[in-house]
Amino acid sequence: MKVRRKARAVLLDGDRLVFLRRGWPGGSAYCTTVGGSVEPGDAGLEAALRREVMEELGATIGPVEELMTLTDPGGATTVVEHYFLADVTDMDLSLRHGPELADPDTGDYEPVRVPLDARAVTGLNLQPPELRDHVIEHVGTWAARSAGARRRTQGSDRP
Repeated sequence: MKVRRKARAVLLDGDRLVFLRRGWPGGSAYCTTVGGSVEPGDAGLEAALRREVMEELGATIGPVEELMTLTDPGGATTVVEHYFLADVTDMDLSLRHGPELADPDTGDYEPVRVPLDARAVTGLNLQPPELRDHVIEHVGTWAARSAGARRRTQGSDRP
């Protein structure tokens, strides 16, 4: 059986989460994480994740923390998706590139930023459901972490 590994990121950008809104003409839109398959040239999961974040958002990220792994035992191919949490360190949407953005048949890949709030996440139609549930369960902790980091940064700017 063939196994395809994917690296995906729940991204924190200050007091916001960053996802991708996916959609096709005539279909229902949903949100998902940035990420994709580990390619032969990638040194591993983290390298694939960093490449995908640059391709899909034109962004760089800080250290990553693995959140969860989901396995879909398909017919001929088992897909193993590794989800990570990371802070965006820089984002320039004009740097977005990659096959999924160039091919209209892959649908829309629109970045969406939402508050670090369970109600905001609930309203996104975040997929897959296991990820949505995990994010809703932990978003309060991430909001507190983000607020603490902002206070430390603001405090370090004081004379």
